[in-house]
Amino acid sequence: MKERIRLLDILRGFAILGTLGTNVWFFAYAGDTFATDQIADEYENGSFLESLVSMFVYGKMLSLLTIMFGVGLELKYQQAKRKNTLWPGTYLWILLFLFIEGFVHFALVMEYDVLMSYAVTGLLVAFIVRGGSKRIKSGMIFSGVIHLLVLSSLMVFALSEMETASYDQGSEPALEEQMPETWISQVQERLQHFFMYRGEAIFIIPMNTFLFLLGVRMMRAGVFYANERGQSLRKRLFRVGLWVGLPLNALVFVPNELVEFVVRYAFSPFLSLFYIAVIAKLLAHTESWFMWNWLEYVGKMALSCYILQNVICSVLFYSWGLGLGGQINAPLIVLAWLLISLLQITISAFCLKVWRIGPMEYIRSRALRRVTMKKAG
Repeated sequence: MKERIRLLDILRGFAILGTLGTNVWFFAYAGDTFATDQIADEYENGSFLESLVSMFVYGKMLSLLTIMFGVGLELKYQQAKRKNTLWPGTYLWILLFLFIEGFVHFALVMEYDVLMSYAVTGLLVAFIVRGGSKRIKSGMIFSGVIHLLVLSSLMVFALSEMETASYDQGSEPALEEQMPETWISQVQERLQHFFMYRGEAIFIIPMNTFLFLLGVRMMRAGVFYANERGQSLRKRLFRVGLWVGLPLNALVFVPNELVEFVVRYAFSPFLSLFYIAVIAKLLAHTESWFMWNWLEYVGKMALSCYILQNVICSVLFYSWGLGLGGQINAPLIVLAWLLISLLQITISAFCLKVWRIGPMEYIRSRALRRVTMKKAG
């Protein structure tokens, strides 16, 4: 068995806690009742703190997490080659479990779940990878073009809608929809409007495909290894992130929703590459720093932590829990993010020390073992 690459676990942990830094705002602003005037004004006008978080977190962590899923797929592929087993083979069962986990998470916890989208993307990429390097390159070009075309079409549609709305100033304002107040009613709402809530998950499949394949190519190129080639490649990523990623993502300070939309779905990956380079550089110089252990704990329990953080946010912000949605301002939302992150680190450290595996990871491994044993029998 090959030794785990520590940098990969640290990057996964960083991406998971960063994803919480995005999702916590959805929970806090949507809440379960109408937001207070203070929070509503802050959301519409945009605070400096929110824009700062948006620049460095919103979309960036999702892109990083997606790249890491691609890296994980490549590791599974290389493992299958070493064992001389069929591909995708048992990896299809992993994707099926991921899809089921995503559906349950979507229905019971959070309508912004990405696991279902990752499962579909993984299925596409698994067969692309089997075709070799040329097919991977073609897959990246095709998925990238499709994503940009869809993105452009949505922007054109949004602009036409804005122009239409500007001619209709005298119409009655639409009533704001109130989130269901009970957990059962939230579940019913998500299931009743399944495709509406799954719109983004479907829309990002081409982007996910591109980033999965990017993760595959980065892993094959040696980006994540602590050797001379890895260092050289990461220097390139650093320059791309510094001179392209930072300026493009700084556009979130422009008070325009369409600009923010483009930053999230087109420019975010450039900054994700910057994070990979920076974290790898810092790790090389401060290997014993306690923060790396913390991120590593979360990275080894990435699936469990992803689901846990959304459960915690649901309890904190929805009315069937503590009902803090729409009741706290931007600094307190950031504080909630930090406190939940610390809680997750503590839980991860405990689980790994006692059981050496997270609960969701354990359930998946047991299910996969049973399936493969039945198949072998």
